Amino acid sequence: MANPSRLRAVALTTTAVLLSALLAGCGDSTDDGDLTAQKLDWKDCPAPSEAEGGGSAPSPLPNGTSWQCATLKAPLDWSEPQGDTIGIALIRAGTSGPASERIGSLVFNFGGPGGSGVSTLPAFGEDYAALRTRYDLVSFDPRGVGRSEPVKCESDPQLDEYFQQDATPDDSAERAQLLNRTKQFNAACEKHSQKILPHVRTTDVARDMDLMRQVLGDDKLHYFGISYGTELGGVYAHLFPQHVGRAVLDAVIDPTQTPEQGALGQARGFQLALDNFAEDCTSKASGCPIGDTPQDVKDRIAKLLNDLEQNPIPGIFPRRLTQTDATNGIAQSLYSKDFWEYLTQGLEQAYAGDGQILMLLSDSMNGRSENGEYSNIAAANIAINCADEKPRYTEHYVQRKLPEFRAASPVFGDYLAWGMVSCTDWPVPGAADHPDVSAPGSAPILVVGNTGDPATPYEGAQKMVNALGKGVAVKLTYKGQGHGAYDSKNRCVQSTVNAYLLDGKVPKPGTVCS
Repeated sequence: MANPSRLRAVALTTTAVLLSALLAGCGDSTDDGDLTAQKLDWKDCPAPSEAEGGGSAPSPLPNGTSWQCATLKAPLDWSEPQGDTIGIALIRAGTSGPASERIGSLVFNFGGPGGSGVSTLPAFGEDYAALRTRYDLVSFDPRGVGRSEPVKCESDPQLDEYFQQDATPDDSAERAQLLNRTKQFNAACEKHSQKILPHVRTTDVARDMDLMRQVLGDDKLHYFGISYGTELGGVYAHLFPQHVGRAVLDAVIDPTQTPEQGALGQARGFQLALDNFAEDCTSKASGCPIGDTPQDVKDRIAKLLNDLEQNPIPGIFPRRLTQTDATNGIAQSLYSKDFWEYLTQGLEQAYAGDGQILMLLSDSMNGRSENGEYSNIAAANIAINCADEKPRYTEHYVQRKLPEFRAASPVFGDYLAWGMVSCTDWPVPGAADHPDVSAPGSAPILVVGNTGDPATPYEGAQKMVNALGKGVAVKLTYKGQGHGAYDSKNRCVQSTVNAYLLDGKVPKPGTVCS
């Protein structure tokens, strides 16, 4: 099955959207003609499509500013720029400040890969109010995502079954079942999305962003990338170093890692987050309802997952909570310290035989709405990862690596190790072992790492700084919990990032916020 933790920052935003019921809409058509000279036809945003997650059209911002949507025409195949085109869905909210103070557009990518920026930006638009004083806030559905030629694989009932399969096989029969089901899913992607699958690489999206920059009328791309968005930002800087404006990379992916190294790093990262959760719960004066000591909390979680393999419990009717659902839900809740209370409630509920909360968390990770419809986040995530990543891992290779993954995380090790087979039998070859982000000549890029980040471990921030090249990146450290730093609302982080984006003030290298 897909490796859900690789959904990165978008998993956090998807959960928050589900819990708060805040969703947004998307794009329209553009004028014909030369692609760099096209005029965007901005209109009020419609309700989001099913592929974007469904819901209602985005509400205006508190000052009454409406969200507007348009569609950018981009080449389907960037090696044939005069060939067929596809539509890239865009969304924006105009600057709240005077025109004389406007810097340009600030383009956001919230991660995934596979997340709809058109749905996510309005859900969290108020969090960027300070940045909107000098920028138009802009985001988009990358190619293969949402309304931008979405990758389609299986039907909603098929996806229900796919996400509940045993993702941690224990014997040859279970391993064969997992590999066959993965092959079936990948074949469905090829059947329904053959046209777009070869053209969803991160390098393609970076070229779309440079076209976007030109059509929006900006000499430089001002950019805010979160999680996978940091990889996209690094690739953009590599391809177009002279066009980099003020750029922030938050929740940073290590660009030097292979998929295997990334999965192993995530195993360590999620285990660290689980350790921190257990410490926090048992340190409360009111007591911890799910264990007496941190080790007791983790032992009980391990027992729950072991029991669920043979005996799933009622979840969201008519589905039952499986071991895979529960593991997925636990991982989802570790993306933000704000969700730890849901994890406590979900575990307490599950120990009493009710799996609803953990299943809701799992559903949000997988892009399943309450009415049983799936966005295309998981399909797009697999398609983009498999187009980007060259390695193809076999059953026997994963088996050899299991001891290392289990040592990294007794809870998540098997789960993340077996996630590496997602691209086995994928119809499109992967581009490289890891992305190239070297960007000599680029303007300063602010790289923000969180010491408690489970999905993009802190060490990746320094690796990104090194890979961008000497004199390009400046690192900001946040001593916190959860995935990302700016959206933690830490005042030090936000004031430092805002000073850079709004006033061009680059912080001193090694600045630390806590």
